[in-house]
Amino acid sequence: MSESQKTTTPMAPELVEKTWSARESWRVFGIMAEFVESTERLAHIRPAVSFFGSARIHEGHRYYELARQIARSLSDAGFAVISGGGPGIMEAANKGAYYGKSLSIGLNIQLPHEQVSNPFQDISQSFRHFFARKVMFVKFASAYVVMPGGFGTLDELMEALTLVQTGKVRRIPLILVHTPFWAGLIDWMKQRLVEEKMIDAEDMDLIQVLDEPRQVVDAIFNHYEKRTFEPSPAEREAQLNL
Repeated sequence: MSESQKTTTPMAPELVEKTWSARESWRVFGIMAEFVESTERLAHIRPAVSFFGSARIHEGHRYYELARQIARSLSDAGFAVISGGGPGIMEAANKGAYYGKSLSIGLNIQLPHEQVSNPFQDISQSFRHFFARKVMFVKFASAYVVMPGGFGTLDELMEALTLVQTGKVRRIPLILVHTPFWAGLIDWMKQRLVEEKMIDAEDMDLIQVLDEPRQVVDAIFNHYEKRTFEPSPAEREAQLNL
């Protein structure tokens, strides 16, 4: 019988289900491995600032240069800089830190259309799962710096706001950079979320909108003026339940 004449007997539904269940079980071990490996590699990185912004910005753009300057200022002030490891603002942040005094870290994500890692990384960690990567951004951050960006940037910002608001992580500076870009969003939050009581008015105090590299560095140091960069024992315990 020729190959074209042969038929394949379909798998029984119960066997298909068992196969998928087995694959799901093994997937859990892969997720655990990502958490363990990334935690071990980043555990000594303190203090650090997680940096976010558009991957579509190119070198020479005003946002790219501003991100690079801020990251360089943070690095020279003693902060490791953590970015998503890709192009655009991520590259600018890594580049600024790479040529500064502190570590430049990239948390790279494996995508169907492969994200190209930028070359300005002292530590490069790769992830298959977005959620594992997102935990690492917040777990080791003493502050968030959020440059202009799209859905991914907004996703990281809202994730951080939610975790801080609900007490799942300690309160850290959440800094939006470039007032003209963020003004509409801030106004909408005040006019809709606050006025319609979707959030408390005090929740808006979780966000700062700044424009200059020196302002960003000063804001972070001012936040920690009366406490250490290290999480307290209670804050570490809370992080275990992320």
